[in-house]
Amino acid sequence: MLQPSDRAPGLLLGEGVELPDGVELGGNVVIHAGVRLGEGVRVQDGAILGKPLALGPRSTASREAPPELVVGDGATVCAGAVLVAGVSIGPGSVVADQAHVRERASVGAGSVIGRGSAVDNDVTVGDHVRVQTGCYLTAYSTVEDDVFVAPGVTLTNDDTMGRHEPGYQMRGATLRRACRVGAGAVLVPGVEVGEEAFVAAGAVVTRDVPARAVVMGVPARHVRDVGDEDLLERFA
Repeated sequence: MLQPSDRAPGLLLGEGVELPDGVELGGNVVIHAGVRLGEGVRVQDGAILGKPLALGPRSTASREAPPELVVGDGATVCAGAVLVAGVSIGPGSVVADQAHVRERASVGAGSVIGRGSAVDNDVTVGDHVRVQTGCYLTAYSTVEDDVFVAPGVTLTNDDTMGRHEPGYQMRGATLRRACRVGAGAVLVPGVEVGEEAFVAAGAVVTRDVPARAVVMGVPARHVRDVGDEDLLERFA
């Protein structure tokens, strides 16, 4: 049950939600029961936190009650963003305008989920990750620390496109530490992009990418290696 609150214009709060004094709220924010906000969190206009699960009849996602939704100290949830129940957002992270983060997904400290991007259920995003505008991180994917995901990147997890028997195990992508994935790239189910690897814009990745490899094309092919001068440690 949602109840209006005079803490901010149009604010609706679920039962038991407590707001620290330092939380900054925009207009028409909805915060459902089971949400915990840290100190200094900003929630902008029209954001929804703790949205209840709404699964299709053929969805294979878990229907168990999700855990508490936690937004860490100093994080920002921007205008129109939706965080489904059970999400974890790390300290200092930003979930940009109209982004959507599903149940049991976690986003580490200091990371950014770009405008209109979707983080599916059971996705793990590490610390200091930059996911740009309009990306799709499919269910059961892992994105390690310091990864860069350019605009329009799509990760996939179902080789059958929905025509599989009960018990079929979907496989998301794995993006290892400090790899970079260029704009509009597509990764097929289960592929791994190695540490410090570079996937060029528009590539279709159909097989694992070795650490520090540069791949491009359709399908993506290894063309060279990332040089020492281009490793993350040089820019840290």
